[in-house]
Amino acid sequence: MKAPHFFRLAAFTAVAALPIALAAPASAATAINFDCQADAPVVGPQQVSLTQNADVTAPATVAPGGAFDVVIDPAPNTVPSDVGGNKVKNINTFALKFPIPANSTYVSADLAGGSGLGDTPPTVNVADGVATLSFPGPIAGGSTFELPTITAHLKAGDSGKIETKLSGTSYSDPGLTFKAVASSIIGDVTAPTACFPNPSPVFTTTTIG
Repeated sequence: MKAPHFFRLAAFTAVAALPIALAAPASAATAINFDCQADAPVVGPQQVSLTQNADVTAPATVAPGGAFDVVIDPAPNTVPSDVGGNKVKNINTFALKFPIPANSTYVSADLAGGSGLGDTPPTVNVADGVATLSFPGPIAGGSTFELPTITAHLKAGDSGKIETKLSGTSYSDPGLTFKAVASSIIGDVTAPTACFPNPSPVFTTTTIG
């Protein structure tokens, strides 16, 4: 299965915002470029390029030890109906990872909105310092979807800077995984896909102090 551009997925990350802070918030509208590898049957691994814009808002400063929020607002996206002459049936089994930033502690996260994601709502789980947004889908080929807005609640450390970014450094250390199902001359094929941001931008920087 040839897959030059499979779909667009919103990028997320979590970090800093102090509800009582008077400083103007820092925000970033960023295009995330994912370098992906789809493990397609028969034809073998295929490179996939994914791009998604995301608005990430965080305060410029936060008090030491203060509670803070960050809001990540993804844009709507459309799954292609055809890739390389093959009909895309659906994409499913999403997992998007972002590290809990240095100099902060994870408290909780709220999800709001989102559409076209299937019957099971997305969830956020945290383990080993990494937060994972996941949902099973599926999302049909040719359909439009929107991932939920994430509000991450964190606690600032004593000093330093809090930077927001995504997980992932390689195909073997992905920040995003999903499966793509397409119709081909040999029948339906499922291609597990692993992605990492390349380059990996820092979305926002918040100074503790």
